[in-house]
Amino acid sequence: MDHYLDLLKLILPEFLINHFDLIKSTKNGEVMHLYFEEQNTPPKEQTPRILIAHGFHKEVTIQDFPLRGNTVYLHVKRRRWLDKATKEIVQRDWSLVAQGTRMTTEFAAFLKEIGRC
Repeated sequence: MDHYLDLLKLILPEFLINHFDLIKSTKNGEVMHLYFEEQNTPPKEQTPRILIAHGFHKEVTIQDFPLRGNTVYLHVKRRRWLDKATKEIVQRDWSLVAQGTRMTTEFAAFLKEIGRC
């Protein structure tokens, strides 16, 4: 699987490979669907808190650049955590991630916006 990840890093945004797991892919004719779930790694800025995995936000579908004549759709599920002490729901702040990676600020803003849905 590692050699596939190396290939995906050349094709997909680096942050997607670093923060999400590819859990499924399908291809029907000239349409490809790639399904991603955010990894269960709590945000670094929340380190002092005790967080437990608390499911996912609603899946969002994004049309990506075509690959070799195929239409590509990315299905992204963002994770949320529960603060064990305060019972507050916590999610990753994608604008902070954008500062440390090659993710575009526009895509970070998009991920942040879908977190409000």
